[in-house]
Amino acid sequence: MAAKDTQAKATKKANEISSKYTVPGIEIEDGHRVAEILQMRLHALNDLQLTLKHAHWNVVGPNFIAVHEMLDPQVDVVRGFVDEVAERVATMGLSPKGTPGAITSERTWDDYALGRADTLTHISALDKVYDGVIADHRNAIDEVGKIDPMAEDLLVGQTRELELFQWFLRSFISNTGGELKHQN
Repeated sequence: MAAKDTQAKATKKANEISSKYTVPGIEIEDGHRVAEILQMRLHALNDLQLTLKHAHWNVVGPNFIAVHEMLDPQVDVVRGFVDEVAERVATMGLSPKGTPGAITSERTWDDYALGRADTLTHISALDKVYDGVIADHRNAIDEVGKIDPMAEDLLVGQTRELELFQWFLRSFISNTGGELKHQN
């Protein structure tokens, strides 16, 4: 128990020290608000890259290799996004939280429920995951854009890539008429 108390005190002290500054030209409260918004994006992106890798390991059936190999580059890009967002949080003066406990205790979405499943079932579920991540990124763009154009630009670029990845997935679950056919 003493180790947890010591760690909690160290974390609190680190947050207090880092909370005395933000980037030039932005008020501390505004910079920290941007960092708080980005922290939720950090949680979402950490969760997304783990979920994509989980699906990569658990996808089976027809088109297995295509889906398996399509997901790895998405994982790599999203991992890069995680680093970018965490570094922007730190730049804004707060300490980024990237631990599994922080993700699970602060997230507002459910855990990915699938284990081993066929390609279309995973793709359908991942499409819905992307729906949430992209919608929340767009909301964050609106909020941070009022304060910090650099954070806005960061999120805009990430959203563009996330939308592209979702389009790749949707090619597996849409018909020639453009309708999505989710598997459940």
